[in-house]
Amino acid sequence: MLIWCLAMAPALAFAAPYAGYVMDARSGETLHSENADTPLHPASLTKMMTLYITFEAVQHGEITMDDYVTVSRNAAAEPPSKLGLRQGQKIKLRYLVRAAAIKSANDAATAIGEHIAGSEDAFAARMTRTARALGMSKTTFKNAHGLTLAGHLSTAHDMAILGRHMVYDYPQYYNLFSRISEDAGIRQVSNTNRRFLAAYKGADGIKTGYTNAAGFNLVASAQRGDTRIITVVFGGRSTASRNARVVELLDYGFSKAKKRVALNKPALPPYMGNKNLGNVFIAESANPDPEGARGKTIRVVAAAPTRSLRPQSRAGAKGADVAPLVASLEGDIETVLAAVQSAQPVVAQIVATDVAPEASAKPVRRPADLTGVQLASVGGGAGAVVSDAASTPEQEVVTRLSTSGGHHWGINVGRYGNKYEAEKVLLKTSLMESSTLDGSLRKVVGRGGGYDANFVGMTREMADLACRRLQARQVTCFMMGPSS
Repeated sequence: MLIWCLAMAPALAFAAPYAGYVMDARSGETLHSENADTPLHPASLTKMMTLYITFEAVQHGEITMDDYVTVSRNAAAEPPSKLGLRQGQKIKLRYLVRAAAIKSANDAATAIGEHIAGSEDAFAARMTRTARALGMSKTTFKNAHGLTLAGHLSTAHDMAILGRHMVYDYPQYYNLFSRISEDAGIRQVSNTNRRFLAAYKGADGIKTGYTNAAGFNLVASAQRGDTRIITVVFGGRSTASRNARVVELLDYGFSKAKKRVALNKPALPPYMGNKNLGNVFIAESANPDPEGARGKTIRVVAAAPTRSLRPQSRAGAKGADVAPLVASLEGDIETVLAAVQSAQPVVAQIVATDVAPEASAKPVRRPADLTGVQLASVGGGAGAVVSDAASTPEQEVVTRLSTSGGHHWGINVGRYGNKYEAEKVLLKTSLMESSTLDGSLRKVVGRGGGYDANFVGMTREMADLACRRLQARQVTCFMMGPSS
């Protein structure tokens, strides 16, 4: 007995601290909290932020899921769990995303961060900035994967906030976390959370984590009827005991959650992207009016244009080429599925559309000492300004956009080599999915050597539903927000 006690003593002495948190995801209400605001080691829960930023970057056209990522020596050298990447290897971003989300691969997470920000340190800084924008006030990231590093800390409460944003901000990607296995390009990967997903009714994610310093961590989300509960556990002693505790907390959450709660989705944070559209930086309000009645205030920081960027009308556009386009639709619908799947999906960057009559174009001089992220309240709306610190002042154009009715969302179904092909796909897709795309506008946007096929003039709910239905048909689809 003495020998057993001595053998167990190191494990007990260095056991990771426990924390637990339960949230009603519909409202963000706290249902249970134990040590939930104490900074602890998050382990691979970190990858939730790596993936959140990836989805955000794709949504804003900074990158695409079909980007080829060159694996660095640093990424290839990461310890397990890993996908098994080799230095110099080129692999599509979508496979790295799957490996990071499902297998919790450290090499994949590092490769993603370096691809987006240029280095892991720069990406970690962006992760922390994004955390602050989401309200994760006690979280600091030092790497993209979550292996133990001094100062790399988060809390159970903060991770619940991130999990809630993952569910509601990027529903088109959230299903990744419930997949039991997936093709990651170089091999099939299995979900580290598959036992819990299979055992708990309504569970659909999100992320596991383990290191010696952290213990066994899990952010879990489950939905039953209209109620969604998010539970976080830090410091579990084993996978089994952690999962058992999560089950207890989820059951508690479903028993304590109010029966009728209006869904109040979290506000999208200001975009923290590295890249920009030419010399234009843009960010929408962090707290847009849910009814869309008052509009959004945005600030565009750029040199005044020397020519109009408004698209020119195409000669004979009104009906001249409709007949041959409709005639070309003869054949089965599988044609459009193949065409959409083969296209390079990309999210269009729309700088300004539907400018309200009250828009002001008066240039405003920026204070010389204003750097980083600026917050402004202009014309009655809250806005976020993303700008470079510059020694010379730039012109700012403050524009108030009308968002009456909230129909300023859209979806992108691919990029094509010519305008006619994009128009053809849009028309075929609208016929295939008429129930959700009815009332939207088909719009072809030429940029980057190709033509984006977009449906615009939708509410967020319409765009979300349309994308989910198209994805169920194996059609690649990306939502575009008001500031996309």
